[in-house]
Amino acid sequence: MVKVKHNQLKILCSNCSLRELCLPVGLNPGEFDQLNAVIRQSRSLKKGEYLFCAGDEFTSLFAIRTGFFKTNIASHDGRDQVTGFFMSGELIGMDGISNNIHSCNAVALEDSEVCELPFDRLEEIGQEIPSLQRHFMRLMSSEIVRDQNVMLLLGNMKAEERLAAFLMNLSHRLHSRGFASNEFILRMSREEIGSYLGLKLETVSRTMSKFQQSGLIKVDHKHIVLLKPFELNKMISNNQVA
Repeated sequence: MVKVKHNQLKILCSNCSLRELCLPVGLNPGEFDQLNAVIRQSRSLKKGEYLFCAGDEFTSLFAIRTGFFKTNIASHDGRDQVTGFFMSGELIGMDGISNNIHSCNAVALEDSEVCELPFDRLEEIGQEIPSLQRHFMRLMSSEIVRDQNVMLLLGNMKAEERLAAFLMNLSHRLHSRGFASNEFILRMSREEIGSYLGLKLETVSRTMSKFQQSGLIKVDHKHIVLLKPFELNKMISNNQVA
């Protein structure tokens, strides 16, 4: 598994279109300068390349500027188990904070670009900029809540409810980042969706077809249109993934 090297592009947080998603609102110019000094050169990855691997030493968090990632771990039977999907404007790498070692692999699902945030430096400026520290605490809390809700999904939901929750989760996350929420491209394969949801590939494909036949969605390969998002939400009831 080869990880990519840094390129020569330096991105300033103050000029980034995603700054309000990655960072707390209200940082003054001096605080942005402090943060800009911490961020290392941005990193570009091709589809299929690894950002980090399970067992790697944890040194940094990564803010996704463009692209899409999956995280996975090797299960007991040797297969890859997908544990999460991450998109533009989200942070990836928090799995390594507790033991200073990454517990999963992070793989680019398309050509992507990330900003590297060395964690020891973030801790230092977090003491000087309390709003930044609180922001990262909120992000970590959101990850915990998301993990809890995935466990609820896998434990209590039927196949149709799991897939509906997955599609609506993507829709909500895209909407919060200013993208179209009811029409999007699935960056992951049906097999990867099944791995994440605890479903067989055939079940995912069959459920997608059932949703299309029922007029809930329109499917054209990886292009998805949510025709009746309200009905999908009704399927999920109170178990919707955050």
